[in-house]
Amino acid sequence: MTNIENRKFIALDISGKNYLSWVLDVKLHLSAKKLRHTIEEDNAASSEERATALIFLRHHIDDGLKYEYLTVENPLELWQNLNDRFEHLKAVVLPKTLNDWAQLRFQDFKTVSEYNSTLFKIVS
Repeated sequence: MTNIENRKFIALDISGKNYLSWVLDVKLHLSAKKLRHTIEEDNAASSEERATALIFLRHHIDDGLKYEYLTVENPLELWQNLNDRFEHLKAVVLPKTLNDWAQLRFQDFKTVSEYNSTLFKIVS
């Protein structure tokens, strides 16, 4: 059990509230491991690469999602299923973020660090 890898970032929540940042984290980590092609269409990944990518993806999703997609054995299929399930969040999050950005005023904050924190939260 000592070989079990710790999570590199926060797992995808079953509600999908962190989906957009999770996607970026997964793409970066799979790229670093030279496995990003396993989640792209028409890839020629070996079975070992697919298994490694699937283990990585399953390790970074909520337990409820793991059980829901228990029978999925291809990282591309899992990636597409999660995308179909949570992609609509862009349409929900973007208008709210644009509104938050329009309403952001420096004088509403007591300190520069509070302003910066809110600013970076909106940007991310």
